[in-house]
Amino acid sequence: MSDRIQSVAEKLGVDRDALTARFREEREKRLRTDYVDQYRRAAEEFDHLLADPFVDGEVEREPLTDEVDVVIIGAGFGGMLCAARLRQQGVEGIRIIEEAGDFGGTWYWNRYPGAQCDIESYCYLPLLDELGYTPKERYSYANEIFDVAQMIAEKYDLRASTCFRTRVDEARWDDDIARWVITTNRGDEMRARFVITALGSLHRAKLPGASGLEDFQGKVFHTSRWDYDYTGGSPSDTNLDRLGDKKVAVIGTGCTAIQCVPYLAAGAEHLYVFQRTPASVDERLNAPTDPEWAASLEPGWQERRRRNFDATMTFQPVEEVLVQDGWTAQFRGVSELIPELDPPPSEEELAALIEVVDLKYTEDIRRRVDETVSDPETREKLKAWYRQFCKRATFSDEYLPTFNRPNVTLVDTSETKGVERVTEKGIVAGGVEYEVDCIVYATGFDLTGTIKQRSGVDIVGEDGRTLNEYWSDGLATFQGFSIRNFPNYFISAFGLQG
Repeated sequence: MSDRIQSVAEKLGVDRDALTARFREEREKRLRTDYVDQYRRAAEEFDHLLADPFVDGEVEREPLTDEVDVVIIGAGFGGMLCAARLRQQGVEGIRIIEEAGDFGGTWYWNRYPGAQCDIESYCYLPLLDELGYTPKERYSYANEIFDVAQMIAEKYDLRASTCFRTRVDEARWDDDIARWVITTNRGDEMRARFVITALGSLHRAKLPGASGLEDFQGKVFHTSRWDYDYTGGSPSDTNLDRLGDKKVAVIGTGCTAIQCVPYLAAGAEHLYVFQRTPASVDERLNAPTDPEWAASLEPGWQERRRRNFDATMTFQPVEEVLVQDGWTAQFRGVSELIPELDPPPSEEELAALIEVVDLKYTEDIRRRVDETVSDPETREKLKAWYRQFCKRATFSDEYLPTFNRPNVTLVDTSETKGVERVTEKGIVAGGVEYEVDCIVYATGFDLTGTIKQRSGVDIVGEDGRTLNEYWSDGLATFQGFSIRNFPNYFISAFGLQG
């Protein structure tokens, strides 16, 4: 670190060496050598946990054997945006295929209490200009996001072109007819000139690799398949009024738990939160949309706001930072310090400056824990000792105060690097069995498996090789959208679309 960056660190009260040493110590305490093998895939071992709680029974239909111009696999925002843009270009022969019962993608599945976008909704929600819609709040909850998906479907007439409750098994290129042949679990064998995959990743649940998951005799579900019949409440009602006599365990303290734990705590007789690594929790400061501001917006406002956000996040100069929140805080901090350095910082100095500002920011996050949580032991367990974006940052004004409730217990599993096992009656951690009536897995999604494992779809190119095989030695695309030997095939995503 250069002398002048060291001077900035001292001015901000940052002891880089001490903090990085503590980060390393905490990392080693939790790091496992089995990496992704520490998890179990629900789709392979616990498919009953993947049942759709938002539909009643199957809707029968005849298999489809027709031809369309474009098949889009996935009806989340990625797939819907592809379809909307194609509609704008006059393409009518579109078919969307979706495993869920409606549009929305991750916002169809993830309707747990408190589910909310953590990116400002004015930027996150698509096509707001085209819809003539302004979100009700700065950070929209899942219900509103789901409603926006319905608005997009209606505006671009997508529902009649969509096969819901349909899982694509294979899309295979047929050289003889120069068409893709798409087969599904419904017996379909449709053809298409083009195929677009818009397969997100926040729907294929993963579970902890602890032994005994099959042994538990109580209620169990993953947050992406929330069982409101058991907890009470609904996607539009966060009063979980059927948990008053229940002891509930939540495994996981990532983005989902940050949002649902306060509601579980309010409803349950007792809540145990099993944490291996604490989340970095900044303030949310959500607020209703100012109607005067909304009325002042001119066409193109969303695109301008998004570009401003992107520029802020990459240290590009802007006349005014339009999005001032926890995502842009560090970037704004760095941008404010750069003019004080003359000459401008080198690349090495800029990297060091970013680190110093980051370290200062994480100190502020830990100070927030001290100011919020009453019990000293619990306070220490809730402090995140890592760089802010080492894990996905979280934001909540309710999560930390939840641990001041007498009916909430934080169970630190860092010493054993996770829960030890699940029993018939509960969960063992630190040699102690915690008996519970219900286990809620807030353990996230499978983001690390093969393309076939993450999507469930075989894409077979003109040489008979699957995309899984083609990418076995690493991803290879043309500009991220198309792939050699897979004609007329385009990738919207095999991942997050936020």
